[in-house]
Amino acid sequence: MSTPQLDAPLYPPLYGASLGQAVKRFFKKYAVFSGRASRSEYWWWWLVGVIVNALFFLIGSLTGTTSVDTTDGFAAASMGNPVVTVIQSIWSLAILVPSFALLFRRLHDTNRSGWWWFIVFVPIAGPIILLVFVLGASRPEGARFDTQ
Repeated sequence: MSTPQLDAPLYPPLYGASLGQAVKRFFKKYAVFSGRASRSEYWWWWLVGVIVNALFFLIGSLTGTTSVDTTDGFAAASMGNPVVTVIQSIWSLAILVPSFALLFRRLHDTNRSGWWWFIVFVPIAGPIILLVFVLGASRPEGARFDTQ
């Protein structure tokens, strides 16, 4: 007989989080911008996002139509299923706030302010620098962002 697993408290980062734990914490901490998120919490959710968007693209491509309109002398192509596009748009809006919150918490875990995400607006180097930041190891000093 096994003992039931107790859920880890939500405020500290969960190092070594599984895929299921990362997804659960993502939604439970929907708009929590304080605290920290471990690399595993961040990257598991990032993988889920890539897979879900790839599925939307695949389903839209397989069920959609392709058309090319040249009536005005210019070629304009469209492809996809409008229903899938609407569902994907709703999904994207639903995860927008928690995705930013997770990014803020991941930056906190590296002892950086969440506002460092603005660095993506620096052409070419900005996104690379942000990637280096979120790939970085956790720092104990990041505990200053914790709230209980």
